[in-house]
Amino acid sequence: MPTQIVMDDSGDRRHTFDPSDTDAVLRAEERFKDLTSLGFTAAIRLPSGETTLVREFDPTAEETLFLPRLVGG
Repeated sequence: MPTQIVMDDSGDRRHTFDPSDTDAVLRAEERFKDLTSLGFTAAIRLPSGETTLVREFDPTAEETLFLPRLVGG
């Protein structure tokens, strides 16, 4: 089942959704848009174990990782 993993200062939150459930896919896409508009970087994990940056929601991605924007000092 596809999982969206949101990393933040408290650890991580995992959101799974059923790709055959239209409402669940819409909620996952909205979460993707909300997080990326807040500055999170989205990456999907490839079958090889590597990750690649994505700019658009992919409901077929097994894992999408959201990393917060780094703040320098």
